[in-house]
Amino acid sequence: MNLVIVESPIKSKTVSQFLGPKYKVLSSYGHIRDLPKKELGVDIEHDFKPKYVIPYKAKEKVKELKKHLPKSGIVIIATDKDREGEAIAYHLTKALNLKDEKSYQRIVFHEITKSAIEKALKNPRKIDINLVNAQQARRILDRLVGYKLSPLLWKKIMRGLSAGRVQSVAVKLVVEREKEIENFKPEEYWSIEALLQAHTKKEFKAMLIKEDGKAILKLGIKTKKEADKITKKLEGAEYKVINIEKKEVKKNPFPPFTTSSLQQQAWAKLYFSAKKTMYLAQNLYERGLISYHRTDSLNLSDQSLSGAKKFITEKYGKEYWPGFSRKYKTKSKTAQEAHEAIRPTFLDKTPEELKLKIKLDDQQYRLYDLIWRKFIACQMSEAKFDSSQINISAKNYIFRATGQILKFDGFLKVYPIKREEVDLPLLKKNQILNLKKLIPSQHFTQPPARYTEASLIKILEKEGIGRPSTYAPTLDTIQRRNYVKKNEEKRFQPTQIGILVNDILVKHFPKIVDIKFTAQMEENLDKIAAGKEDWVKTLHNFYEPFQENLKQKYKEIPKKDMVEKTDKICPQCNSPLVLRWSRYGKFYSCSQFPKCKYKESLPRSSLGIKCPQCKKGEIVEKKTKKGKIFYGCNKWPKCDFALWDKPNGEICSECGSLLVIDKKGRISCSNKECDFTKNGKN
Repeated sequence: MNLVIVESPIKSKTVSQFLGPKYKVLSSYGHIRDLPKKELGVDIEHDFKPKYVIPYKAKEKVKELKKHLPKSGIVIIATDKDREGEAIAYHLTKALNLKDEKSYQRIVFHEITKSAIEKALKNPRKIDINLVNAQQARRILDRLVGYKLSPLLWKKIMRGLSAGRVQSVAVKLVVEREKEIENFKPEEYWSIEALLQAHTKKEFKAMLIKEDGKAILKLGIKTKKEADKITKKLEGAEYKVINIEKKEVKKNPFPPFTTSSLQQQAWAKLYFSAKKTMYLAQNLYERGLISYHRTDSLNLSDQSLSGAKKFITEKYGKEYWPGFSRKYKTKSKTAQEAHEAIRPTFLDKTPEELKLKIKLDDQQYRLYDLIWRKFIACQMSEAKFDSSQINISAKNYIFRATGQILKFDGFLKVYPIKREEVDLPLLKKNQILNLKKLIPSQHFTQPPARYTEASLIKILEKEGIGRPSTYAPTLDTIQRRNYVKKNEEKRFQPTQIGILVNDILVKHFPKIVDIKFTAQMEENLDKIAAGKEDWVKTLHNFYEPFQENLKQKYKEIPKKDMVEKTDKICPQCNSPLVLRWSRYGKFYSCSQFPKCKYKESLPRSSLGIKCPQCKKGEIVEKKTKKGKIFYGCNKWPKCDFALWDKPNGEICSECGSLLVIDKKGRISCSNKECDFTKNGKN
């Protein structure tokens, strides 16, 4: 019997369904060898030779796999086709002592279907040592930065801090955006609209765009005085149609999903974090429902394109097929075009039909539905709009009204997007319009928006920071380390400790947080994967100047005093209390620590809401030990009332419990047994 090894039990179950009794499919449960946790595990003096160990949790799995070796005719390693999957395959050969290619085969497939697996079995290949070296180089780079730089932060700032090669750049982006917002000075400006009426009595709005033939820029009208001056000049003006332009506008469908765009759209449409999206996508892939989900390629197989054509013409009609297969080319220089974009494997089954046959939970179904719709839509006809633009004169001013009406939905039938339709009345050139009123409006320029998960992933991808497999863990890590947190609008803000660590790194280790340098390092890793760069040479080029700088900084950087005196007294020993720092911010601690271990949290700002449980305390914002925000009574531990969602101060009309604002901005009852909800966003 042949032994097939994959990474996960879900994948092993799916693969086994397509193989006969001659195959035994087992799972390695991920990596079975790694660098040791409690030491550097890299021999710097001997070309960065890694010291790999079998982690404790993997030892039983290795024993189980070895038990099946004598019974197996040949071992077939079918781990994923990316760098991590190739590294797992390589380490399996080492842990199981598979010395030559006569004792094992390496196969890869981009989707878990019968045809893809059968094709892979007919075309085994060698382990791609270039991919293994690229993964190994990344792992060692990250270990060197983490294990060498973190102790410096412990010594100069405080224990518990850490630095990371990609994570520190992500934190820097968030910190810099926050500083832009803090330094932003809003500028006042005004716009003027005319509410007009045609002979049809249908009202519509037109925006003032020109004065004396010159365009009025966005900040062209700076004050109310200037706006009032224009409206006064327009008194008694005749509003006359001087130009009408009508045309058909076509909108092409969007490309299929890559890892990055999937994470961005799953956040925008489904409110899924990058980590959640990748977890769900992994599950869908392993169950054989989608193609491989770690990809930056927009390539699509001929088989999937022909399947899409057949489905679209039969399901929606010939007019929804553009007459050709749409092929997309990624803008990324590093994308591997041999890979495919993320797409469904069951093209002829709608998500609704599939849900009835296969047990998908709500989140799995919603993500699959998004992937299915995006792929089908990317092969459909363009949407067509009737667009109109009307210029209207009033004395020496020009107003403009624009409208757009959907003529043919095309791909929007499957993948709708938010859009506003404006239906202008039928007008003629030189037609005189009635002015109902002029509407001057005050505006202020807005600071740049804080990053969401989607926009942070987008900028990381744009700058070449990280790769498809790293976006989700990067965002997860900077939150777990409490360097950034999400505010009520689910946008990233740096914490005090995040700002502090970033300032140290920017000043003393600029290359570590330099976007171009980090992007260049990613390119070097890609070159290693392609066999165009030596991994040892790459590590030497990075480490030698890094280590030299590190030695210098131990001497140069003064130890930062992270203790602040207060006038508060310790209730246990009557010594003064001081303010100390932790990863999660400041807290009160006894000045006699460690003799006296008393500590207390800083008082949280009250929400001004009485505790419904004890009737004495107030609801305040709190944090768990891991930094997660919740809302509880300030009389704790006497009162243990707590909520994950933020109460808004209102009472449920159905049961009398507090109303809360959930993650999607919806207002609902905090009582789980009450299903009251109401429309509204915070």
